[in-house]
Amino acid sequence: MEFPTLDGVDVKGKTVLVRVDINSPLDPNTGEILDDTRIRECAPTLKELAHKGAKVVVMAHQGRPGDKDFTTLEKHAKKLTEAVGMGVIYLADVFGPLVKSKIKLMHPGEILLLDNVRLCAEENLNRPMEEQAKTHFVRALAPLVQLYVNDAFGAAHRSQPSLVGFSALLPTYAGRLMERELKALSRALSPERPCIYVLGGVKVDDSLDIIENVLSKGIADSVLTGGLVGQTFLAASGRNLGGSNLELLKQKGLEKEIKRAKRLLDAHGDEIKVPLDVVVEAQGRPKELSLKELPTELKICDIGSRTLNEYSKLIEGAKTVVSNGPLGVFERAGFERGTFEVLKAMASSQAFTILGGGHMVAAAQAAGIAGQIKHISTGGGACIGFLSGKPLPVVEVLTNAKHTQQLEAQA
Repeated sequence: MEFPTLDGVDVKGKTVLVRVDINSPLDPNTGEILDDTRIRECAPTLKELAHKGAKVVVMAHQGRPGDKDFTTLEKHAKKLTEAVGMGVIYLADVFGPLVKSKIKLMHPGEILLLDNVRLCAEENLNRPMEEQAKTHFVRALAPLVQLYVNDAFGAAHRSQPSLVGFSALLPTYAGRLMERELKALSRALSPERPCIYVLGGVKVDDSLDIIENVLSKGIADSVLTGGLVGQTFLAASGRNLGGSNLELLKQKGLEKEIKRAKRLLDAHGDEIKVPLDVVVEAQGRPKELSLKELPTELKICDIGSRTLNEYSKLIEGAKTVVSNGPLGVFERAGFERGTFEVLKAMASSQAFTILGGGHMVAAAQAAGIAGQIKHISTGGGACIGFLSGKPLPVVEVLTNAKHTQQLEAQA
């Protein structure tokens, strides 16, 4: 995958508009930022641009209108100051007269953070790049800057004005975080073999999209399933899980997914690995059951030892391992073993390892092995979309290097 990066771009003295994704979990009572990972991840791009003498104007969002976490970016500016190691000016406006005057007065090396772009009604509409370029928001800011840098991989699956609109009018480049994400995830779709995908969690439809893409195109050699994804495949294989577990699948509305999983099993057979045993909750404690002991009225909460041994051996022999979604209810003591041990197998493997999805990242941190994973993605929906082979509007814009070259020639 080829796309324009910051390598070789002269930004000295230029005003550079940078879209980042610093959407963060907030304390519902105090509004304090609970996890500043995304803020720290985008800091290298901003720091590099400032040190190269650019006037850096930053756009970002927080929450959605109407949600409890929809707020201004004032506290984000303080966290960003800490992450970048230099002052970040916060401006309580997005594209009004105050913004225009402030940008014109900026000095090289300064960083200005505009307010939540979703305060603008136009930002909440997904439309093609050409239409977004005509919005009041884009038309107001574009004449004030010379370059546009997109470092918001976590929002790359959206087609909103701040994400694609400026690319129709300005030379566009990937920031360092975006560059790292695209290069790493490209290795997941053009992998060293054997390639293993480990898919769990509760977002069954997303996992089925990934499985269909990586197996139909011959990208993965095996897909290891757990969590609700694994239960869906067990049900699809004809296994009776028991009333309470089947009821959970029905509550999640997974009847269609079970039928889809059946079709995938019919098409790909042994390439899809389903749990060989499970761990259930018996009076608050873990209890291991073989598949022969199903159905059960006890809630399935993890994969069992036989499954874990098989999965660990496959991971040990792999050259590429991609994981998204925990294999059990790892947040509860006694039911974390499957998820933690698979993560530890990834950490000790010589393979190129990738983690996607917030829950799996949280599990890796809880297991103490996050630092041993080769790439941890900052994008949830964007990561899933990329691995599913779906077009991501921001990535499509970035990979259209010819368009950027034409704009550079006109500048």
